[in-house]
Amino acid sequence: MTLDLSLIPDGGVRWLDASGPNADIVLSTRIRLARNIEGYAFAPRARDGERLRVITQVGAAIPSIPELGQSVLYRVDELGPTERALLHERHLVSKELAGLDAQHPLRAGAGVFLGDNVSVMVNEEDHLRLQALASGFALREAYAAVNRVDRQLGEHVPYSYHPEFGYLTACPTNVGTGMRASALIHLPGLVLTKEIGKVLASLQQMGLTYRGLYGEGSEVVGNFFQISNQTTLGRSEDDLLDQLLRVAGHVVEREEEARRVLLRDAGYIIEDKLWRAYGTLRYARSLSFDEAMNYLSGVRLAVGLKLIPGLSVYTLNTLLIFSQAAHLAHAEGRPLTESETNQARARYVRVALEREAGTVG
Repeated sequence: MTLDLSLIPDGGVRWLDASGPNADIVLSTRIRLARNIEGYAFAPRARDGERLRVITQVGAAIPSIPELGQSVLYRVDELGPTERALLHERHLVSKELAGLDAQHPLRAGAGVFLGDNVSVMVNEEDHLRLQALASGFALREAYAAVNRVDRQLGEHVPYSYHPEFGYLTACPTNVGTGMRASALIHLPGLVLTKEIGKVLASLQQMGLTYRGLYGEGSEVVGNFFQISNQTTLGRSEDDLLDQLLRVAGHVVEREEEARRVLLRDAGYIIEDKLWRAYGTLRYARSLSFDEAMNYLSGVRLAVGLKLIPGLSVYTLNTLLIFSQAAHLAHAEGRPLTESETNQARARYVRVALEREAGTVG
């Protein structure tokens, strides 16, 4: 199977357009619902035949769902490793569904139905992971979109549900609502003012957790922190959303205050540091992933502080995703060595920034 992302609107990355609330600080909002289908073993224990029946049953129901009627099915189990990694880099599938490491081997029947704003992963840890991604800090909007699909799909596919415990899931921490709500927030101000430790500790005290750019199991790079609820049992969807809205909103306010402090107390030092980051990206001939993410973080902060004019947040968003290894290899049409990847990344970033360089200086 060939991966043709032109079949879906904006290649599945409309959430990069920086149109949502607080988009200069909050890259994206995600709501994910875990669901399982009655009559089948949970995906980790299911046999190949069961998984294939699951994706067939879901596929038969999808045309009846208005928001997914024009969705495209990508059979992840029929794609090569670069194409699976590309879907993961775009946040369209999880690392587990993509089968990108030995801990999570690729499963038969692994697939994803990609719609405009909502997608359905099939045969990940649970039979179904319904997902909505939105630009900026838009928890309510993302939940409304995925909730409509959840209700409609539930009319055609019987979910595993217990009247006392709620939706039944493969992992006990997802039992209940089965909902994971998260916001991907850029926090360089709190890192530079050394306030980040206090903020992260307070999150955990309130039952929230933080992870890196790609959620569970990923490291924090480029000062991006994914803040999400930790448990779902005994809490309603509204409770979980209200808590994340309140707490993540407070984190955004703390970040804005930290940025004001940096400008007030160390303005010329910060300005020099951030312009150096921009200069490195403009002229580097080789960039590792971590280097690119850290320099892009600096430039993103500079744009937020209005120190560097003429650069759009949209361009910086796309650089975060499209300068990653699988995207570079896909663009070249062949596997790349680590050295070739670093050179291709630097070239891609240089060209993208050069397009907007006329108004920067």
